Amino acid sequence: MLDVFFTVDVEIWCQGWSDLDRQFPAAFKRYVYGSTPQGDFGLPYKMDVLNRHGLKGVFFIEPLFALRFGQAALDEIVGLVRERGHEVQLHLHTEWADEAAELVLPGVTEKRQHLRYFSRQEQATLIAKGLELMKRAGVHDINAFRAGSFAFNRDTLLALGDVGIPFDSSYNASMFGPDSGVMPGERMVEPFELDRVHEYPMTVYRDGTSQMRHAQLTACSFREMEGLLWQALEQRRQSFVILSHGFELLNRAKDRPDTVVVERFHKLCAFLDKHRDSFNVRGFQGLKPAPVSRQPAPLHSPLHRTGRRLVAQVYRKRFG
Repeated sequence: MLDVFFTVDVEIWCQGWSDLDRQFPAAFKRYVYGSTPQGDFGLPYKMDVLNRHGLKGVFFIEPLFALRFGQAALDEIVGLVRERGHEVQLHLHTEWADEAAELVLPGVTEKRQHLRYFSRQEQATLIAKGLELMKRAGVHDINAFRAGSFAFNRDTLLALGDVGIPFDSSYNASMFGPDSGVMPGERMVEPFELDRVHEYPMTVYRDGTSQMRHAQLTACSFREMEGLLWQALEQRRQSFVILSHGFELLNRAKDRPDTVVVERFHKLCAFLDKHRDSFNVRGFQGLKPAPVSRQPAPLHSPLHRTGRRLVAQVYRKRFG
């Protein structure tokens, strides 16, 4: 049986960094509830679909925005996830660090986009502040972390060890993973242990054009995802980590549902429900890690599935 992690990054953006206080209420409604004239397609919708299929999601919630806008908004997000029985974990976007009413790092008054741009001690301080905010929201059992945009480095794992978080899911071989300083010279695609932290990398694959991609709802068709899951099972892999976002069922303008991605999501949930004897959709709570001794090559998806996905992408760009 293959462990499958359906992970959802939960974050809020205000269409830039000016006029934040006026922009925030609409951004919160858009990124959390996904409100459109056709109905809501945000976090509650996504969790309700998961629940109908008896599937558990892992929701990596970004809390630093609360340093600017207050604890109540974070409490609301956490409450939505916990009342539906899904797992809450920690996500950080450091772009919020200099927007705090009271700076977490007094010497940092400028925008630093990525966690990897901070020292080990600074990263530990930011992660600890994130944990504190989540505890105020009632979450006391966080044991996994993901850096915003997967932009972590070796210091991140050391900082996680410093604050006592045993699992990380920031390594993405299609983005910042290879130059993170974590296991240099190797491309990591299966769980491994380093610096007291168990890393569960994003699942990546080479598509029919040999492009490296990660398994994400908006970037991977259902047929590609289905084929990759069976391939991972046949290869006796330990984990398959899927990426989604709280707002991902909306189009780019965030004003209506992206019907292609909504259909992908429903098909994926139905598939995982039907084949639960092969795929164990789970979270990090209660996980007993068993790092692999050998890192396999990335998964591969054939050209005909890539072609069909590219056709769907053209449709999404034209009508989304």
